[in-house]
Amino acid sequence: MKIEILTFGIAREICGGRLIHIDMEEGADTERLRQQLAEQFPALSGLAHLSIAVNSEYVTGPVVLRPGDDIAIIPPVS
Repeated sequence: MKIEILTFGIAREICGGRLIHIDMEEGADTERLRQQLAEQFPALSGLAHLSIAVNSEYVTGPVVLRPGDDIAIIPPVS
């Protein structure tokens, strides 16, 4: 499935744009998304913390992603 991710702050610079698209297998979760983002954009691993929001709610554990979910990655802010 193709997912669309909105990026903010330094994550936007690292990923090269406000909106990125990533292909993931059906049933993938936010932990797999973190892994795939780190593989595709290694500089994200250097951030102290990276929050993920799914459908406008921050997630702390694995959440299964579905086509059409609104996903955002939010780096630490000062």
